[in-house]
Amino acid sequence: MTKIRAAITAVNAWVPENVMTNKDMEKFIDTTDEWIQSRTGIKERHILNTPGEGTSDIGARAVEGLLKKRGITADEIDLLICATTTPDMQFPATANIISDKVGAKNAWSYDINAACSGFIFALSTASKFIETGAYKKVVVIGADKMSSIIDYTDRATCVIFGDGGGAVLLEANDEGNGIMDSILRVDGSGRVHLHQKAGGSVKPATAETVAAKEHYVYQEGQTVFKFAVTNMADVSAEIMERNNLTGDDVSWLIPHQANKRIIDATARRMGLSDDKVTLNIERYGNTTNGTIPLCLWEWESKFKKGDNIIIAAFGGGFTWGAIWIKWAY
Repeated sequence: MTKIRAAITAVNAWVPENVMTNKDMEKFIDTTDEWIQSRTGIKERHILNTPGEGTSDIGARAVEGLLKKRGITADEIDLLICATTTPDMQFPATANIISDKVGAKNAWSYDINAACSGFIFALSTASKFIETGAYKKVVVIGADKMSSIIDYTDRATCVIFGDGGGAVLLEANDEGNGIMDSILRVDGSGRVHLHQKAGGSVKPATAETVAAKEHYVYQEGQTVFKFAVTNMADVSAEIMERNNLTGDDVSWLIPHQANKRIIDATARRMGLSDDKVTLNIERYGNTTNGTIPLCLWEWESKFKKGDNIIIAAFGGGFTWGAIWIKWAY
């Protein structure tokens, strides 16, 4: 009996029109275009500045385009999972709000928060609902409005992040394509190096926490960089070794777009040439859960049926992982 796998059958993404370049940032913070590019590889990022709009609007627009591409209606979605670090509200889940905005009346939905690794955690989770036969059509969204939790007086973090996101549709595949394997890891002790200090149940919002700017991203850059370089590269090599894949066998690496130096180190560890690596950090920055679906969307036309694709990410928590996919169309 042929094993049923969960395959990506459509992908779409959306970013806000408003663009903030490195030159724009030079006007309000002590930095330069050269400094930002040399350390991160980023030239510009998109910022959602429409009043009253949040992560659900990014996700809903991505899903609406996804449904149109696949030629299906929202009523056909069985399950919708949203990976996000910047939910519209503490509750309800942003996935619930997206379901309402797109008209997915027959779907149940929930959020996953694993920082920058959230999309691959959600993708792996969603695949099980397809593999077991429980559902036929599952939508996975990765979206963030990072500008909502960024301190634009802190040059160590504000130059890195942007807003955007994307969505994929998972359906059953019996041709040997789809999600083949995944390795997902966490180390909660890493939370001290990358987190949001206030706003949760341990330290609820007060006038003092707001004044102290504790509702923004806090990051110890060098420590996070070292962990990310090692772990994202290691897990990508591990999933290849576990499945007897060499650099020649892998068609594409789709890495989380946090820092070009981390991406380069991962590709070298995997034995991949630069032309096999999807890279768009220079135009979007780090959109957290949005980076991988944005890459899938931009490179979709280059993928061929049966291509071996490795998706890898590292995020706050710490969280990290890799997924091996055989492209299905």
